[in-house]
Amino acid sequence: MIPVVLSGGAGTRLWPLSRALYPKQFHSLVGAHTLIQQTVLRLQRAGYAESPLVLCNEKHRFMAAGQLDEIGASAQCIVLEPVARGTAPALAAAAQVVQATHGDVVMGVFPADHIIADETAFQHALQKAVLLAEENQLITFGIAPGSAHTGYGYLRVEPSAKENAAPVLEFVEKPDESTARSYLERGGYFWNSGMFVFRTSTLLEAFALHAPQVLNHCAEAVKNASEDGPFLRLDETEFAKAPEDSIDYAVMEKAENTMMVPLDAGWNDIGSWEALWSALEKDDYGNAVRGEVLAVETQDSLVIADRALVATLGVRNLAIVDTPDALLVADRDHTDELKSLVAGLLSTERSEAQHHRKVYRPWGSFDAIEQGEGFQVKRITVDPGKKLSLQRHQHRAEHWIVVRGTAEVTLANEVFTLKENQSTYIPPGTVHRLANVTQAPLEIIEVQTGAYLGEDDIERLEDDFHRSSGD
Repeated sequence: MIPVVLSGGAGTRLWPLSRALYPKQFHSLVGAHTLIQQTVLRLQRAGYAESPLVLCNEKHRFMAAGQLDEIGASAQCIVLEPVARGTAPALAAAAQVVQATHGDVVMGVFPADHIIADETAFQHALQKAVLLAEENQLITFGIAPGSAHTGYGYLRVEPSAKENAAPVLEFVEKPDESTARSYLERGGYFWNSGMFVFRTSTLLEAFALHAPQVLNHCAEAVKNASEDGPFLRLDETEFAKAPEDSIDYAVMEKAENTMMVPLDAGWNDIGSWEALWSALEKDDYGNAVRGEVLAVETQDSLVIADRALVATLGVRNLAIVDTPDALLVADRDHTDELKSLVAGLLSTERSEAQHHRKVYRPWGSFDAIEQGEGFQVKRITVDPGKKLSLQRHQHRAEHWIVVRGTAEVTLANEVFTLKENQSTYIPPGTVHRLANVTQAPLEIIEVQTGAYLGEDDIERLEDDFHRSSGD
């Protein structure tokens, strides 16, 4: 089986920790590894050591590559979605890429943001799914429901199908609470996990029959794709023409060869703060905490301190998430409504909806620690052996002070070294570059001054990572 990992989501219901430019799949929410790392390691432990094919947003490409590299599992290919069109176009493109490189094989589709507690049960279910997929069935996984959950779609099968694979009789939209309770009482209903297994030829035939427009535009997007190292950029013009749809609506609901494999393995899609609270260990009072937290007379709450001490007193059933530039305090019963809150932030062009104060780059990161009218202060960290692009700015000057490590600086036609406590000044319009040629981290403080300090005031002349000026 060729693993395909879907990593294109923004995770807005986990704001302010998850944001558009640094979404939840790249965070360590449960355990030491990030969610995408856990997904790949889980597949390796299941016996599928083949390097995965990863689909992700163009803006996340270096994070995806870097996080897989950290666990020694570099992707065979990272397919970049130029625009978000849903899981149907994503999988139509993925199936064609897999078929072109591996032939008619079984591919498994796994979102990068799932938690599975019982890996043995997962492995047994996966083995069943692969065998059925080899017989040209389209396989989805159904989660034995533990509650009348209204945040998931449901799969309906014969009530007798509790442990064995069964044909899917109906895909059901997210129900209201009373309808969800009736599903549990009647039996035969499972949560729709969003994980799939099928032969590439079986899936592509289903697209040809039920969603030919999706297939045709994605075929052209793959045909006209461009390669850039491990990245495959789908053609934006053709991919954007593909109707926006989910794989369930476009194919799975309409096909007659769709089967469900039941999965009872402690599955959690970490789709909300409520879901994360459920997945984390809790104290005797039902509190799940992370970071420096002092919880007094506090019950059934989730408290995450990502910046400083968070103290709570006499509260219950809250989700409190403190980050360097945004604080969320919400009733746990309302955390599913965060998507609309983030939409409101976007409509007012608040930067907190898109990115964190600390921004990751393929060479390291920068933390915007202070800003005001006409100035900005950043803490820049450059990883060993990495360098920023050769660039210049038209509207700002920069002053660099080395606080840790050794910097190699290119300034106009001069190249020189700066050590700790040494500094240099870069006037506007001057070509410059910062590099770390050592095996130790480099950290500098950058003070920017000027009338305009936006990130789009970067003209890249050379770049190891092939980025455009606005990227």
